[in-house]
Amino acid sequence: MNEGREAVNRREIERNFWSGQLGLTLVTVSLIVFIFIILPMYRAGLPARFVFDLVMVSLIVSGLVEVGDSRAARWSAIGVVLVTTALLWISVEYPRPMLQQATSLLSIAVIGIYARIVLLIVLRRGIVTWSRVQGGVAVYLLLGVGWAHAYEFVERVNAGSFHFESPPADVTQLLGKLLYFSFTTLTTVGFGDVTPVNPYARSLAIAEAVTGQLFPAILLGALVAMALQARAKE
Repeated sequence: MNEGREAVNRREIERNFWSGQLGLTLVTVSLIVFIFIILPMYRAGLPARFVFDLVMVSLIVSGLVEVGDSRAARWSAIGVVLVTTALLWISVEYPRPMLQQATSLLSIAVIGIYARIVLLIVLRRGIVTWSRVQGGVAVYLLLGVGWAHAYEFVERVNAGSFHFESPPADVTQLLGKLLYFSFTTLTTVGFGDVTPVNPYARSLAIAEAVTGQLFPAILLGALVAMALQARAKE
C-alpha cells in the first residue's frame, strides 16, 4: 500500500515539474549553458561537462516517464540514453574511430528522443504559457545540437568532409566547431569559416537551413492555434 502511494506521489511530482514553469525552463537554460559556456570552455571545465550530462540524463528520464510511453519503449529509450552517455565519456578518454562514429550516431538518437519529449509536452492540450514558448526554443536548440552530431558522424566516416580555416585539434574541438557551423546554418547566417565539401555534408546543411526557417513558423502557428482553441472554449 505504501509503495503504491509513494509511486503515485512520485508521478504527481514529475507531472507538476513538467506542467509548470520549472521543467521546460530548466531544459532551455541547461542547453544555453552547454552551447554557449561549457563547450567553448571545455578544456578549462571538464567537471562542468560531467555535471551537464547528469542533468540532461535526469531530464530525459523524467520526461520519458511524463509522456506516458509504453514500458518497453520507455526502458529502451532510457537504455539508449545511458549507453550513449557512457560511450561519450569513454570516447573522450580513449578516442577510437569506430567508437566515435557509434557515439555520434547514438547522440543523434538521444537528441531525437529529447526533442520528441519536449515537443509532446509543448503541444499537449492546455493553456499556452510562457513555459511552452521556452520549450519551443529548447527544441530549436536541440535541432542545432542534433545536426552537429550528424555532421560529426559524416566527418568521422569521411575525413575532410568539412573545410576548417583552423583545423580542430581533438574530439571536443571538432564538435565545438561543427556545433558552431550547425547554428550558423540553422539560422542561415553562414560566415564561411567552416564549409561542407562532401556531398552528404552539403545535403545535411541544406536540410538544416530549410528546417531552421520552417520550424519556428510551424511551431508558432501551432501555438497560436492552441491559444485560440483554449480561448474559444472559455
